Amino acid sequence: MDRDAALTLLKSHIQQDNLIKHCLAAEAVMRHLARRLGYDEDMWGLAGLLHDLDYNATKDDMARHGLHTAEVLEGLGVSPEIIAAIKAHNAEHLGLARQTPIDFALTAGETVTGLIVAVALVYPDKRLRSVKPSSVAKRMKEAHFARTVNREHIMLCERLGLSLPEFVEISLKAMAAIDSELGLA
Repeated sequence: MDRDAALTLLKSHIQQDNLIKHCLAAEAVMRHLARRLGYDEDMWGLAGLLHDLDYNATKDDMARHGLHTAEVLEGLGVSPEIIAAIKAHNAEHLGLARQTPIDFALTAGETVTGLIVAVALVYPDKRLRSVKPSSVAKRMKEAHFARTVNREHIMLCERLGLSLPEFVEISLKAMAAIDSELGLA
């Protein structure tokens, strides 16, 4: 599956603008992580773009989140590695264990996007390019800030050999590169 087909598929399942933006942000982060770590950017990008494909169908039953996406993607011949990573981003609810770099990257990468957006939105200009990595790291320590963001998931970046500051910098640069698509330019 190429990126255009994946984006069309995503938009056929997800209509909410904020959720599409989240998936675009996750894709950008995954592509930058793949580049930094020496993995296939297209594969990792597709995992990021499609990770919440079934969110609308499963949001009230998180024990199914990722499974419906897996069924759809298997029928389209998508790489088993992408499908496994998508399921692993919801490992706790599915009784799975994250095992591969793409598993850890997707979970950490899609989660950090929420924290970065929350930081950008408290800035007066609400622009990603104004956000400093140190501000994101500082807010990470504030449990009351963006309290639904799972800090443990973000810290899975360490399983990739990346420190939190390095991971945040990569993620912020990735998202800033598509800031207009995210509505944070």
